[in-house]
Amino acid sequence: MKGLIFGKGFFGTRLSLELGYELSGIDVLNKIQLEEVIDSIKPDVIINAVGKTGKPNIDWCKNNKAETIQGNIIAPLNISTACAEKGIYFVHLGTGCIYSGDNNGKGFSEEDEPNFYGPQFYAKTKILSEKALAELPGLQIRIRLPVDDRPHSKNLIDKLLKYPQIVDIQNSITTVPHMIKAIEELIIKKKEGIYNMTNPGTISAVEIIRMYQEIIDPSHKFQIISSASLDNLVLDKRSNCMLNSNKLEAEGIFIPEIHEAVKSCLIEYKKFVR
Repeated sequence: MKGLIFGKGFFGTRLSLELGYELSGIDVLNKIQLEEVIDSIKPDVIINAVGKTGKPNIDWCKNNKAETIQGNIIAPLNISTACAEKGIYFVHLGTGCIYSGDNNGKGFSEEDEPNFYGPQFYAKTKILSEKALAELPGLQIRIRLPVDDRPHSKNLIDKLLKYPQIVDIQNSITTVPHMIKAIEELIIKKKEGIYNMTNPGTISAVEIIRMYQEIIDPSHKFQIISSASLDNLVLDKRSNCMLNSNKLEAEGIFIPEIHEAVKSCLIEYKKFVR
């Protein structure tokens, strides 16, 4: 199966490395150039890993609305419509950060209406793109707070290590090595629709850093603050939520429980920081 990935960022590079798909960094807002690349490579599968999450964080999106709309809405729609016209299987890397809460302890499923449209501009653009993309053929993957087994500025571990203050709130998250294998299985099955790509269970940032202390660096220091205190430090409210992964498991695709998965990532991560 011949694959093409648009977006040379964190996810695009990781997926290209693991899946062996060709990686392109062209400006997908340029529809002529986009179609030229697709027609030249003639892929069976296209993955969209283009998107704006902002630097150093999603507060950037609120101050750069035009660029965020282009990256999170127009870019994926350009790729999706091209794939639909050419009969190419399309995969979009979206986000699960479009909910707030735990849905009475059962987690939000793929059928639950997003409830985080108002408080954050980044989430607004991702909700709008998810709804638009759902009208065309393709697979949408919802990712949350990715933890990888190697250092990277987009790895949640690296982000948390930079913060002297973190909140102790349970969240669904995605461990990247297990995500990649699950995406590959969904592609083989040619599945379409939306899938929550989060590990079973929830974990907090405090738990992750305490595991980091145990496995890698006992000397690392941090302070626990309340969610209300965090809200005073950022421009846009942050999404804290629990997603339900039953749909993924119903496909026979099982990824490890979150504490087990984070531990395995940290053990591998340690090899890069000696």
